[in-house]
Amino acid sequence: MNEFASNVERHRRELLVHCYRMLGSLPDAEDAVQETLLRAWRYRDSVNEGAPLRPWLYRVATNACLDAIARDQRRAVLAARAAADDPWTGELEDVVWLGPIPNSVLEPTPATTPEAMTLTRETIEIAFLTVIQLLTPQQRAALILCDVLDWSAKDGRGVAKAENDRSSRQDCAADVRLAAGMGKR
Repeated sequence: MNEFASNVERHRRELLVHCYRMLGSLPDAEDAVQETLLRAWRYRDSVNEGAPLRPWLYRVATNACLDAIARDQRRAVLAARAAADDPWTGELEDVVWLGPIPNSVLEPTPATTPEAMTLTRETIEIAFLTVIQLLTPQQRAALILCDVLDWSAKDGRGVAKAENDRSSRQDCAADVRLAAGMGKR
């Protein structure tokens, strides 16, 4: 295994959890991670030398998930309805692909703090995932990147190509939570 492949492999588990949050299905997340790894290998020359690999991998993974959503008829219809200006807010029954993730996938690494592990578990609970599936794919990506992964709104916009301009992480997270009907945490 070459250096690039071993560096990418270190991020596989966190990319799987990210793709699971985006797609709400472990088999679909595994497929998206495979697609992410293929794209990462194919476009490895586009990574600037010395630039951090992790944000680039999240960009690749997010785009792989957005492509998967666009290809899946059920998800594409739900995304189109969420993006429409009508008063439709979505129904939980619309998210038929949602499935649990085994605890073994979430086992902490030695460097994981108890707080980080709690946040990870909270952000993959079925109720949370169901609600965020009712957002547009761009809003979902922005919420995950800004609120869950604690990225800045600027970095989240850059990766998710979010459709709305936000000035701070709090504004980004608050607006997306309000759009999802979640209110304040």
